[in-house]
Amino acid sequence: MASPSKLQHLNVEKIRADFPVLDQEVRPGVPLVYLDSGATSQKPASVIEVMDRYYRTQNANIHRGVYKMAEQSTEDYEMARGKVAQFIGAAKPKEIVFTRNATESVNLVAYSWGRGNLNKGDVVVLTEMEHHANIVPWQMLAAEKGIRLEYIPVNDEGLLDMDALPGLLEMKPKLVSYTAMSNVMGTITPIAEITRMAKEVGAVTLIDGAQSVPHLPINVTELGVDFLVFSSHKMLGPTGLGVLYGREELLEAMPPFLGGGDMIKRVQLHEFSTNSVPHKFEAGTPAIAEVIGLGAAIDYLNAVGMDAIAAHDHELTEHALDRLAEVPGVWVFGPSAEHKSSNAAFTLKGAHPHDVAEILNREGVAVRAGHHCAMPVHEKFGVPATTRASFYLYNTKAEVDHFIEAIYKVKEIFG
Repeated sequence: MASPSKLQHLNVEKIRADFPVLDQEVRPGVPLVYLDSGATSQKPASVIEVMDRYYRTQNANIHRGVYKMAEQSTEDYEMARGKVAQFIGAAKPKEIVFTRNATESVNLVAYSWGRGNLNKGDVVVLTEMEHHANIVPWQMLAAEKGIRLEYIPVNDEGLLDMDALPGLLEMKPKLVSYTAMSNVMGTITPIAEITRMAKEVGAVTLIDGAQSVPHLPINVTELGVDFLVFSSHKMLGPTGLGVLYGREELLEAMPPFLGGGDMIKRVQLHEFSTNSVPHKFEAGTPAIAEVIGLGAAIDYLNAVGMDAIAAHDHELTEHALDRLAEVPGVWVFGPSAEHKSSNAAFTLKGAHPHDVAEILNREGVAVRAGHHCAMPVHEKFGVPATTRASFYLYNTKAEVDHFIEAIYKVKEIFG
């Protein structure tokens, strides 16, 4: 693997050489411009190779085998857990639970902590910019237990209306659950302020870090966060793997989410006792190769430096917004570059977002179109869908410029 620079200005060409998928053409003479990292990031060769090596040389189940391959797999799996804990500033590796994705991580908290701690009339505060994964589990719990859902509004700029939060906190919510970065607008929310204010009224906090953890440094211990969820596949790691961080005392008090192998200490015909945290929440054979792959992805991100990635992503976003502002008929969803990072969602007058995405595809530009699993915030602004370009450490300003040129071709087609 190349050794990416730790300078604020990344050597992007050197980084790009580590990502095999980027070196291709969508058709002869049309190179791929991948601007959909908000949906899933590409994987460096080091991640691909470590997973390939696992399957070629040490494929074995973990935790109970006493032969060499099983012991090596267990060691690598738990080492990756330690890397995740260190990456987000968790106090202990046992505070890291591996799930299938960030969505399952939210559902685990809703099912286990929520059912044990929320009762009829209790208030849960969310935001209007949440991904469906941080709305629907709480709606399901509301239908079952009669809890109340309240929302921090989004203002006309695409920012959270923080003036509304004190009034919501006067309701003494049991939980405040919110995204650290909108997957549609790229809005960076003031997580330190929200967490502090929530703690002052005794609320538990859950942060959806699916979009932010790949792009911005975070330290859950310094913030005093209770739960954090995020996904491997958005941060250079493999798909099918999510992470739940939970404070040890909360995880210890929560009942298991799923029942079966590895989450038990003892099973008898009429009762069982649970394993210790975090294994209590990891029933069955886990995604071993994927966890090891995530460990390699974290190694890569650490080698580049999260501060450098954040600066690069912001620079790309700022450039994209400046260029989009030049295009007549384009409306950009969300706040100015000062308050956002990593994506630019927009509409083009006279063209449906899906048509925009399809024509961009002909020019080699891969973007996402639709409601991005965030229908409420689209409805808030009166649009059914947007086209979203999202950026990461391997993207360049030249790719952004190509993206803008392709939008002009869309305009030509639609008159």
